[in-house]
Amino acid sequence: MELSNEIDVQRLSGALTNAVYVVSPPKNLPAQEQNEDGPPKPRNPPPKLLLRIYGPQVEHLIDRESELQILTRLARKRIGPRLLGTFTNGRFEEFLHAKPLTSKELRNADTSKQIAKRMRELHEGIDLLKEEREAGPFVWQNWDKWVERCEYIVTWLDQQIREAKQNATPSSSDKWKKLGYVCGTEWPVFRQMIEKYRRWLEEQYGGIDKINERMVFAHNDTQYGNILRMVPQGESPLLLPANQHKQLVVIDFEYANANLPGLEFANHFTEWTYNYHDAEVPWRCNTKYYPTIEEQHRFIRAYLMHNPSYKASGGYTSNPATPHLGPLPSTGSTTALTATAVPTNISTFMLDSRAPPGEKYQEQEMQSERQIEEETRRLLAETKLWRLANSAMWVAWGIVQAHVPGLPDFDAEEKKAAEIQNEEAVVLDGVTAEIKAEAEAEKQGAGIDEEEFDYLAYANDRAMFVWGDALRMGMVDMKDLPEELQSRVKLVEY
Repeated sequence: MELSNEIDVQRLSGALTNAVYVVSPPKNLPAQEQNEDGPPKPRNPPPKLLLRIYGPQVEHLIDRESELQILTRLARKRIGPRLLGTFTNGRFEEFLHAKPLTSKELRNADTSKQIAKRMRELHEGIDLLKEEREAGPFVWQNWDKWVERCEYIVTWLDQQIREAKQNATPSSSDKWKKLGYVCGTEWPVFRQMIEKYRRWLEEQYGGIDKINERMVFAHNDTQYGNILRMVPQGESPLLLPANQHKQLVVIDFEYANANLPGLEFANHFTEWTYNYHDAEVPWRCNTKYYPTIEEQHRFIRAYLMHNPSYKASGGYTSNPATPHLGPLPSTGSTTALTATAVPTNISTFMLDSRAPPGEKYQEQEMQSERQIEEETRRLLAETKLWRLANSAMWVAWGIVQAHVPGLPDFDAEEKKAAEIQNEEAVVLDGVTAEIKAEAEAEKQGAGIDEEEFDYLAYANDRAMFVWGDALRMGMVDMKDLPEELQSRVKLVEY
């Protein structure tokens, strides 16, 4: 304890939900006590630790109990960093000697294929629990969990926008109002469009049960800051060409759960468009960087061609019954038909043990190639089909995370009841007052980091991508959108 003030704590950048720190031991640890039979031996320094402090509003976003259970399952398969300990608003994890990828590295061809292999290993390596499959796609679980709070927040924000239109001189604290309606339209219009799309999506598969059959255990947040490249030491087996992809380690499984592979791909491809370290607009979805058809094809093909050395009993397999296809709008019907077709059973490809040269060798190779190409095209279509759902979830995420001056405290009564209960249970001299002061400062907007990520701008910008996909899929017509929204829509046809 006497050396505690010499512990080095450095904050890492790139985490959007939490504050993450590297905790290093004191540099000059005293030697161990001298033994009778020899001189004192130098003390081996303890390893560095990763300290994760949960961010504000996170209790509305993440079920920490469920997350810890998932981390335990991942640890059994040696996936991700080890969990070392937890406390009320954070945890300690194993510190990995690695560097996070950059936004540019994420788009590198070789790195992209390595990420695809790691993604396949995760999808194949972890069994979905029965209750996870029955609960349906996690993207919709999150939407359902966050949507009511979003409605409270955005309804209030929309009202401020309407009032601001009557006031020609908004104050500097109201600069967020220049964005217009957070979701591009007033909240009811946005929510109704998402609900229409969700119903349509389920109809394409013949019901939610058919969708659930196709789900895998997915990470759901493979942005560049969550993918580390290990720095191999000495003669590490990671230096072998066959293990190059294993240098990549995916971290931050806060949003990991059941989803379709296409949803996972849509999320990852959209992360190509972000640079969270941009000095001016770290929240911007720059769609010119969205992967081309060729880049998407390369990624999915690498995913399918990779045959992991370990598999869960219920890993990625593609042979559910043919879904019933309901009526489709004229736009996007080809995508829906392709995406919901019967997947090819990749597990029968025997990619690691091709037949030796012979009479049927060429025929078998051609058949395997046709199957791989067919499944690649199906997953490309599935990715386009689920991209809107993925973006809608992250719009809601940004809204829940946002700090807006003057925003009413929608949890005031709940917090007051909790405070009374806590005060009755325990009285901490000095500490209670300090906690209350911090809470009051947060309530008044004091102490907010000037460089805090602009979650509201992120949500507004991502909503433009949502509307672009809604137009592409025929959920809405351009003429039905407000003029100010029409000029800002982010439309990516591929």
